[in-house]
This record gives sequence, structure tokens and C-alpha cells, in this order.
Amino acid sequence: MTLTLETPLLADPAQVAADPSRYRVLTGDRPTGPLHLGHYFGTLLNRVRLQRQGVETFLVVADYQVITDRLSPGEIAANVREVVLDNLAAGIDPSSTTVFAHSSVPALNQLLLPFLSLTTVAELQRNPTVKDEAAASGLGSVSGLLLTYPVHQAADILFCHGNLVPVGDDQLPHVEQTRLVARRFNERYAGGRAVFGEPQALLSPAPRLLGVDGRKMSKSRGNAIALKATADETARLIRRSVTDARRDISYDPAGRPGVSSLVEIAALCLGVAPEEVAAQVGGGGSALLKALVTDVVNEELRPVRERRAAFAAEPGLVSSLLRDGAERATAIAEATLADVQDVLGMSAY
Repeated sequence: MTLTLETPLLADPAQVAADPSRYRVLTGDRPTGPLHLGHYFGTLLNRVRLQRQGVETFLVVADYQVITDRLSPGEIAANVREVVLDNLAAGIDPSSTTVFAHSSVPALNQLLLPFLSLTTVAELQRNPTVKDEAAASGLGSVSGLLLTYPVHQAADILFCHGNLVPVGDDQLPHVEQTRLVARRFNERYAGGRAVFGEPQALLSPAPRLLGVDGRKMSKSRGNAIALKATADETARLIRRSVTDARRDISYDPAGRPGVSSLVEIAALCLGVAPEEVAAQVGGGGSALLKALVTDVVNEELRPVRERRAAFAAEPGLVSSLLRDGAERATAIAEATLADVQDVLGMSAY
């Protein structure tokens, strides 16, 4: 299930589709709140597509990572359930995707120790995603857990020998860090033997969507359209979206980010180019654009919300799914940890 070393950082979607059995996906979410439209177009649809292509998929609900940049853990158990329901509603099938929580797989987290020995403090401090997360958190200092966040993600990916990671472009530094950990482990501890392959990133066609306040859509910023939001809630959020004073509608992400984000959302829902949406609205102004976006988003999410409600009504569904996933993930993680300990000479006592 591993790729050869020195593979390119970015995977070719055509190659993945042509030979899905070569790949194993690791993906996941931090359970800090309900997933939103940015997750849906940025990662969830990618996951579902890969799953349907026949790519073996592991989905981690990263509950330990909630406290990387928060003073309080919040309602972790409730948020884990919300995240699982959102994934199921989007189309994740637990019969072909292993869904589990971080805290349920101790052997995975134990891999962090040898992996930390392969990463310098300076490398972690330079990681742009760590810097962004620290700035967004509003905390005065960076915790050790946040600083080592990229190594936690390396353990997530490598425990199951994942070699394909669907990400937005802001997560590429984490994939690069994982590749570095894999390479160094093989060279430093395994004498050049390919114990771990270097995973590739698979970019989403919509890596970053803006929230209603013009900043990146985020659970923590309160600017996101949650997948479980009602049609009326969605309409109210879209009406609040930041646009500009010009009446003509155009697609210009650099010059008109707010308008262009709405145009892109509509285009993603309709399956057309953003320029086509802009031309359709034309001189109708922001009000017409927002009305169009509201209609197409609610139509896109209608079946997702219906499935979510049905799954939420099944008592014990999420708990049972997570138990089954943790059992499978634990078996794989324990085997990988045993291999690592054997390489390090720890199996002789």
C-alpha cells in the first residue's frame, strides 16, 4: 500500500482514478463544531468521490487535536457525533471507509514519540499552518501540542500507510512534513529500507471558500454555512455576506473577493464555470446574486440535510460506527507500531 519514495508532492487525479487500488486515503476533521459548506466542497465531496472510485479510506475524527489551540475542550463528545453525522450525510459509507476517533487508538498516538525525534523545533516553528492556527486562536503563546500538530498529522497518515491525502492548499505544509518524517525514518533508522512511503496531496477544486464576513470560512469564526443549517438559516447567512457597491457582477477573486466567493459557491452547486454564473446575474447586483446563491445552496444541501436527519434519528448509530472503526484502526496501528519498534530494536525485550 505504499508508493515509492521521491514521489511528487501533488497526486494526479487521473492516475488515482485509473488505478485506485494503489492508494489508501487518510483524511479527517477536528470536532470543534458542525462541518460547513467549505468542508463540503473542499474535502467531503473529494472523500466521497475517492471512496466511490474504490480507494481505501480512513477518516479520523481528531478529538485530541481540539485542544491544540483552545483553552477549553468544549463539547467534544457532542461535536464528534456532529462531525460523523455530517460525513455520513455527505455520502461517507462506513462499510468501505474506516471512521474512528484519535483517542480510541493509543498505538497511533504512540507513533508521535519516534516521529518527534525526526523533526526539529525550527522546522515546526516555520510551518505556516501552525503560524496561521496560532494567529487565529488569539492565544498569547503557542502550546507544545500546537507546535507539534504537524507531527501528529504525520502519525495519522503513516499509521495506516496512507499515501493519498485530500487537502486544501493551506494544508500542503503538513503533507510535506509527513513526507519528511517518512524519508528520515527510512534513512536514519531503517537503513534506507522503505518502511514508510511518501504520501501525496490531492488538491480540492475549491480549496478555500470565504465566509459571510469575507474571511476564510471557519467554524471558529462563526462565518460559515453549516451543513445542518435550515433553509431559512442559510438564507439569513447569505444575506449577510460581504460584497461591494458595484451593481454589475463579475468573477474577480483578487479584486472582488466577496462577490467572487458567492459566484464560486453558486458555480460549484450548479456544476458550471464561475464566469457563467457572473454572466447570468449580470447587472442584477448583489441582491440577485445572493438570491441565486441561496436557492442553489439550499437545493444542493437538501438531500444532505434529509440524510443527516435520518442518521441522527438512529440511536446508537454513531457510537457503533466509531467502535467498529476503532477496532480496525487499532489493529493496523498496533502492527505499524510493532514494525517501528522492531526497526528501533525495541522488540528484543
